[in-house]
Amino acid sequence: MSLPEVLSGIRAAEAQAGRAPGSARLVAVTKGQTLEAIDRCVLSHGTFPLGEGRAQELRDKAAARPDLEWHYLGALQRNKVKYLRPAALVHSLEAVWQAQAIAQAAQGWGRAPAVLLQVHNGEAQKHGIEVELLPGVLREVQATGLSVRGLMVMAPDLDGHPARDERLLALFQDTARRAHDLGLSELSMGMSGDYPLAVHAGATLVRVGRSLFS
Repeated sequence: MSLPEVLSGIRAAEAQAGRAPGSARLVAVTKGQTLEAIDRCVLSHGTFPLGEGRAQELRDKAAARPDLEWHYLGALQRNKVKYLRPAALVHSLEAVWQAQAIAQAAQGWGRAPAVLLQVHNGEAQKHGIEVELLPGVLREVQATGLSVRGLMVMAPDLDGHPARDERLLALFQDTARRAHDLGLSELSMGMSGDYPLAVHAGATLVRVGRSLFS
């Protein structure tokens, strides 16, 4: 599936949900892709935020293309925070210490990335903040001076489950309600296999990778 086909799917999902065209933005996930492949498969169709899941890869690609908008999507490790300087938005904040580390590093950068709080999706092995802890974590992260724009959630692996779509839609809708209740507007939800459901639930950022490069 090409990027124009993915964009068409996003626009169709917006229309079905009664949303304005363009209210859900595509974040092109470029982890493991060369700059040449990114130019050919993504940037030849327009300018989009580019999402990286490895901190060193973000550092290196952003150094080569500082004119682009880079997002960080991967797990946050203390020794990798120093590589996040180019990020405009970090999608995967799940602990107050991570916010403190980013805020401290940002003092030397002269700017700080905005962040999203990653919500736990119910799977034991997944990352994220337990939903009942979100209000307290939000307050503590905001106290570091970082701008918290919204929430992010990773869909659980429900391939083959008879009620897959219903369960994913419920997760996305619950995340959207929690963001609204917290006064947050950005929602990073949905990937290659489920982005229409996420857009229907209110996603403002849709993370798609493999479909763009296949």
